[in-house]
Amino acid sequence: MKIKHIVLLVFSLTLFTCEDVIDVDVPTSEPRLVIDASINWFKGTSGNDQSIKLTLTAPFFNESVPPANDAQVYITDESNTVYNFIENGSSGIYENSNFVPIINQEYELTIIYNNETYTGTETLLGVSELEYVEQNLEGGFTGEETEIKAFFTDPVNEENYYFFEFIPSIPVTPTLDTFKDEFVNGNLIFGFYVEEDLNPNDEVIIRNHGVSERFYEFMFLLLQQTGGGGGPFETQPATVRGNCINTTNPDNYPLGYFRLSEVSEIIYTVQE
Repeated sequence: MKIKHIVLLVFSLTLFTCEDVIDVDVPTSEPRLVIDASINWFKGTSGNDQSIKLTLTAPFFNESVPPANDAQVYITDESNTVYNFIENGSSGIYENSNFVPIINQEYELTIIYNNETYTGTETLLGVSELEYVEQNLEGGFTGEETEIKAFFTDPVNEENYYFFEFIPSIPVTPTLDTFKDEFVNGNLIFGFYVEEDLNPNDEVIIRNHGVSERFYEFMFLLLQQTGGGGGPFETQPATVRGNCINTTNPDNYPLGYFRLSEVSEIIYTVQE
């Protein structure tokens, strides 16, 4: 009988155990415009079809990112040719099908949203052709990861900056990286990618973008801040400002960047 009373007591305590709900007070602020204006001219294409994505910042626990609708968006080149970008439905994606990319030409982006004007200026920079790819199926610290090197020749006597994308066909996060030719000017160099889950016959889209020094610094800082893997309650990093400004209300500055790049792309299949 004594044992039965002990069991009943433990069972009763389990039934009446409860959890406290803790409300976390997350600071909020007025939404800011986020500008994803990446004009990419892939080698071997006309570069006429381009798009710009506009969204708004949202509270931390929101499940979706609100689009910025009904903006007026256009890019002006050095000859004062204006390329208007028209929103596709209510997606926040603004499209143009007659853009003319010219290497080393400067372009100015203008966005008018909620009666405020945002501008940014950048130069379209070229990039060397990706020449070939090498792989190692026994790489990394464990000796079981797939390493990929995408080679290209850096131009001589030029200061160049690069932005790499490695987009695998398997369900893992794409890898982004930046590179400058400070110590390898004019040499055969490579972009480097490693992924433990890559297997033979998987594909990797490899893209090398020619970018400005300012974008290199912007993306370098951004990748440093987003690569730490901290939790939601850690000290928040400083805001990384892009090259766009609000000329109407400077305090209401936008986030994001206006970039123009020539892009070299290879779709590589992992070999056995």
